[in-house]
Amino acid sequence: MDLPVMPPVSPMLAKAVSGVPDPAKHDPQGLSFEPKWDGFRAIVFRDGDEVEIASRNTKPLTRYFPELVAAIRAELPERCVLDGEIFVAQDDAQGRGRLQFEVLQERIHPAASRINLLAEQTPADFVAFDLLALGDESYLERPFAERRAALEQALGHLSTDTADPADPTGAGRCHLTRTSTDPAVAAEWFHVFEGAGLDGVIAKPLSAPYSPGVRSMLKIKHERTADVVLAGYREHKTSTPEQPLIGSLLLGLVDDAGELQHVGVSASFTAKRRAELWAELQPLVCPIEEHPWGRWQEFLVANPGRVPGTQSRWSAGKDLSFTPLRPERVIEVKYDAMEGRRFRHTAHFKRWRDDRDPASCGYDQLEQPVRYDLADVLGG
Repeated sequence: MDLPVMPPVSPMLAKAVSGVPDPAKHDPQGLSFEPKWDGFRAIVFRDGDEVEIASRNTKPLTRYFPELVAAIRAELPERCVLDGEIFVAQDDAQGRGRLQFEVLQERIHPAASRINLLAEQTPADFVAFDLLALGDESYLERPFAERRAALEQALGHLSTDTADPADPTGAGRCHLTRTSTDPAVAAEWFHVFEGAGLDGVIAKPLSAPYSPGVRSMLKIKHERTADVVLAGYREHKTSTPEQPLIGSLLLGLVDDAGELQHVGVSASFTAKRRAELWAELQPLVCPIEEHPWGRWQEFLVANPGRVPGTQSRWSAGKDLSFTPLRPERVIEVKYDAMEGRRFRHTAHFKRWRDDRDPASCGYDQLEQPVRYDLADVLGG
């Protein structure tokens, strides 16, 4: 492989802002807005038949997505370097396409036979949103306005209307993300595209070069709050018998059957607060047999229900055992989105809600985004 931009390349990053930003305050030429995809960030390198796909941390992803390698050879320019996102889309019960991050995670598997099977059963797509190199030219130093214009010209042949998530042959697997310079359009995308599983909106300064590893973009993500039941804790990796520290709090919500379900964790406390929390929570510690999750003691390996305290191939051998607590206290947390029945990312502790009854902390309090078809996001 011999390209003007060679791996490894760290992708350009984004810093969080609240609300759609005013373009005039960030760049004299304005901002370009685009959907924030919820998948694996990937930089694609193609030199003829040679294809490499690198992750956000520059690790190789190529072997896990053979259907994308075929699509890149068939659909992208013969010599190019593109920044984009790998995603898996599936239809919901109403027949609307939606991003499925958990299904995408399953694609990272050590066995080649499993990789090939999943490439047929849950094929991935690639959506491009920046151009790093084309032919013999590097575009890293060019402003985004020029990079986007060149990207549109290079990928103008791609058809998003015929993309078929069930097609494992490689046809129609590459896409070009849509953009707008209108903040009103970005605000509309922020609200409606979440229904297709997207993660918010990205804003890029039109005059800025591509800066690997630098947070020169802006991201606007969804942010919500929920009252959840405190069900247990894990100790911090630096915890000792002399100085015990809380690492994370295990959170639960009550389902329609009255069962307490594991929905995620809250973390990111100061060292002082970790010690205070450990002392504060000791009166709630109970035997696992008396805990609502005691029925899960038998599980010692990864399982589909994401039972707390069990291993998966994502945990890399970490100790995920937890200390059960009587589910008597309620926490208000901040979260961005749900992935199925769980928080998509780590929730942020806001405050204790001692005025709330744990039994009242159900799924019905969660905001449900308007359902939106992914095909409309890609085809617009």
